[in-house]
Amino acid sequence: MNPTHRHASLQGIGFAVLATACFATLDTTTRHVSAGLSVLVALWFRYALQALITTVVVWPGRGRRVMRTEHPRFQLARGLLLFACSILAFLSLKYMPVGEFTAISMLSPLIITLLAARMLKEKIRPLRWLLVLGGFIGTMVIIRPGSQHFDWTVILPLMLVGTNSGFQLLTSKMAKTEDPITTHFYTGWIGTGMATLLLPFVWEMPADWTVWLQLLLMGVLASIGHFLLILAYGRTPAATLTPYMYAQIGFAVLGGWVVFNHLPDQWTFVGMGLVALCGALGAWLTVRENRITIQPPES
Repeated sequence: MNPTHRHASLQGIGFAVLATACFATLDTTTRHVSAGLSVLVALWFRYALQALITTVVVWPGRGRRVMRTEHPRFQLARGLLLFACSILAFLSLKYMPVGEFTAISMLSPLIITLLAARMLKEKIRPLRWLLVLGGFIGTMVIIRPGSQHFDWTVILPLMLVGTNSGFQLLTSKMAKTEDPITTHFYTGWIGTGMATLLLPFVWEMPADWTVWLQLLLMGVLASIGHFLLILAYGRTPAATLTPYMYAQIGFAVLGGWVVFNHLPDQWTFVGMGLVALCGALGAWLTVRENRITIQPPES
């Protein structure tokens, strides 16, 4: 890997970590809003604001060019997958603490790595396999039996794992050929269109200005987070990014503590530590591989 590719890879990792921080904050805000507002109403605001923000920012400079895409069916499929993910996430957060929800949903990176090796033909080194496995074990420690009531609500984030895996892989595939701005544009408007179809059946006016402020924050966080994720996959293979996606668990637990005063127990902290260790080792492995690659050959 030459210095340019190394820089792009590290950029992708940085974008991915920032995206997880946005998503964790979005989840925390969603749980807070969903306590007093219909999930689908909140979902409509989230998508409408994302679509509006994206259009206001990019349309003056690009105009209709932003709508040009070589794969409109992929754009539609990606938008529908993300909308399904959003519904499942919003419903999950209505009934589950943020940290526990995020831990279960973080099964997705393991599935993504397995699928990436088969479908995207990405080469995965044995040590990176161990890091992914370590992150998975850490997640299992966080959601161990006895740490929560395993009722029907657990089905929601497990369904999210499946839809999110498909969404992430499609994002990675499209990022190699599609303009990330165009992809971001379509994602927002497809989600807005789907949510608008359901809105007449569930509409209710937000109660006060604090709810309006939180809805605005959700739209901003969704816009920034998904754009960062597109940029990350455009620079770094999906399998390389996998260990860093677990950082969302730490951000989510922090948000749950600050907003809901929900502190994890000691075993949860053990799981978090294992996840953080795998992420740190993943960063070290990336740097080490790059250094070895760019060294001149011995004469």
